[in-house]
Amino acid sequence: MAALDSLFVTGTDTDVGKTCITAGLAVAARKMGADVGVMKPFAAGIPQKSGYKSADVQILSDAAKTDDPESMVNPQFFPILASPYTAWKNLKTRPKIKTVLSNFKRLERMHQTVLVEGIGGVMTPILDGYYVTDLIKEMQIPAVIVTSSRIGTINHTVMTCKMCINFGIPLRGIIINRFGGGYPAKELARDIQSLTKVKVLGTIPTLSSTEESYMYRTFKKSLDLESLFTGSDS
Repeated sequence: MAALDSLFVTGTDTDVGKTCITAGLAVAARKMGADVGVMKPFAAGIPQKSGYKSADVQILSDAAKTDDPESMVNPQFFPILASPYTAWKNLKTRPKIKTVLSNFKRLERMHQTVLVEGIGGVMTPILDGYYVTDLIKEMQIPAVIVTSSRIGTINHTVMTCKMCINFGIPLRGIIINRFGGGYPAKELARDIQSLTKVKVLGTIPTLSSTEESYMYRTFKKSLDLESLFTGSDS
């Protein structure tokens, strides 16, 4: 297999399972022989008492089997549930775009592939006039869109794809994270691919375990990993 590309994992909204999907991709990439780095440029919420402040960052680092410094993997943690823009306004802490980008370049030099998990959706504001889309474009890596199977997801997915295309972001594909019911999986994949003209890489079923071998089997069976990581059809 060719070298695995670095990817930016974004979503149609918050709470669509980006962290779970990114962790599963980190496991899959390791099993495919890659040295994997992970990054969550901005995280927000209640800080953990031990380990990384962000529970999401902890999950990603555990999945990738890395112990890179927190300041590199998660340059900024905001101790409130808010977008970086709102955290900036409320806490007077300005998001550090240059630090994020320089840390990403360092991680790319340290690892064969880096999986970056975004915060919220693609139009989550970071600074005034600067959104997650701008960050993806500056990183110059393809994006993977995570969507759910919930009713309403077609609207969110179409809008997300259109915004990425408008910003000139290369889309590697869409992953449907199936939890909580909603549309039948095959029908949803058919309709999303037809409407967006973006490849649906597969559907991840509701996961019954986070055990590594189970995660790898599930992701290998459910996704077109070759197309996802290399941009070539399997």
